[in-house]
Amino acid sequence: MSTLISLNILPEELENTDLILRSASKKANIKPDQISDWRIRKRSIDARKKPVKMQLQIEIWKTEEQREPLNKFNSQDVSSCPRIAIIGAGPAGLYAALRAIEAGLKPIVFERGKDVRERRRDLAKINKEQIVNPESNYCFGEGGAGTYSDGKLYTRSKKRGNVLKALEWLVHFGADEDILVDAHPHIGTNKLPKLITAMRETIIEAGGEVHFDSKLTDLKIEENRIKGIVINETQMYEFTEVILATGHSARDIFYMLHDKQVKLEAKPFALGVRIEHQQEVINYIQYHGETNNPYLPPAAYSLVAQIDGMGVYSFCMCPGGIIAPCATAQEEVVTNGWSPSKRNNPYANSGIVVSVEPKDLPNYTPDDPFVCLNFQKEVEHICWVAGGKTQQVPAQRMTDFVKGIKSKDFPKTSYQPGIVSADLNKVLPHLIASRLKKAFLNFGKKMPGYLSKDAVLHAPESRTSSPISIPRNNETLEHVEIHGLYPCGEGAGYAGGIMSAAIDGINCVDAIALKYKL
Repeated sequence: MSTLISLNILPEELENTDLILRSASKKANIKPDQISDWRIRKRSIDARKKPVKMQLQIEIWKTEEQREPLNKFNSQDVSSCPRIAIIGAGPAGLYAALRAIEAGLKPIVFERGKDVRERRRDLAKINKEQIVNPESNYCFGEGGAGTYSDGKLYTRSKKRGNVLKALEWLVHFGADEDILVDAHPHIGTNKLPKLITAMRETIIEAGGEVHFDSKLTDLKIEENRIKGIVINETQMYEFTEVILATGHSARDIFYMLHDKQVKLEAKPFALGVRIEHQQEVINYIQYHGETNNPYLPPAAYSLVAQIDGMGVYSFCMCPGGIIAPCATAQEEVVTNGWSPSKRNNPYANSGIVVSVEPKDLPNYTPDDPFVCLNFQKEVEHICWVAGGKTQQVPAQRMTDFVKGIKSKDFPKTSYQPGIVSADLNKVLPHLIASRLKKAFLNFGKKMPGYLSKDAVLHAPESRTSSPISIPRNNETLEHVEIHGLYPCGEGAGYAGGIMSAAIDGINCVDAIALKYKL
């Protein structure tokens, strides 16, 4: 068994491996000649006070101890194995397909969007021409929303499955081993496409299938059992096991299920704005004025407050990133943020969102699964109108929002389609705007300098999670009424990011494998 040691060092000492090993061995009371191997197991930043330090967890193996190798993905030929359908090629769908191969099942993946390479053209059209392709955008396509939306791998869902295995599979497909070490691992939008392509190629080489431009338009259900699926309204395929991993923005899937009387439920979600500061401002605040240390990465932040009975918190914080247009239909605007692997853009952005429960909404009735979705859609449409009915978004300086005055001008922002001045107090629903205003005052006290006239609010940040859940049996992971249908990942309400979605995809296949006694 290895020995774990906690160690605090200065950022500039991180590259001094001799110093780290000497300090760790001394603290562990292990002589250097008794050590056969060692590694930094976890790495995080402690910026609570000056000087900023690096917190390390060091793992040491003595001469008689054996270091276990990384979990590599184990492929096999599944071309003649039992078939399962996987709807969606996001992290839940891809990991479900990989786990199926490992378990001896043949995955057939149907993705409504395009492959990662082809998606780039449609993203360029959103940014430059403000044209939204409803089937290929920041949310739909190979890799899902995470492909071009940062690649953050941090998750609190450690009890749901094997997070380390999911991360090690990413390393197997080409990710840097740093993701196994960093407290908040991140790949970067510029590197994710290559990894996802490698996953797809592995699935196909093993005998699985991946179909693009293949949209689920119907389910064949007989006596509460899945019998097949319909793709693009005309192609019928027989399946008895279907993993539904369509993501949080596939609204047509919710409507299709409702029309077929498949049980759905309204689910809490969060909605607000995406705020952008200069990265050097966040560095100055978080690092106590230490802005020029080359050994410190661009600073992140996490904020939360309870305001008038609702939680208000930062979401998907992107150091050194940009704000992107993430609409999935023409008459709506949606913002999100991402960072390249180096996080070297001059801006820092984060969603600041208000938690919304179904019962908080004026049109709430217990039997309406669409109450949160309708609220989300309404806000996105109103913001589209306020932005000039293009992919420009309504925006406001942070201090102007708090004062309730329309901004006369703006600093440059990273949002490429552009911004339009608006009083977001009037654009956003009162239950959102009133709490955001109080939250910003609260956050300005927690982080002096955060409440700034040079910070710009972009509205809305609305796709934080699915506003609908598809209920499933806790034991079999099948839908509570439809056998053979496995609601999976963010779109079904069982994940909140890349890693938790990946783990849920693995778990759904494990449940199917149990059926087949594999």
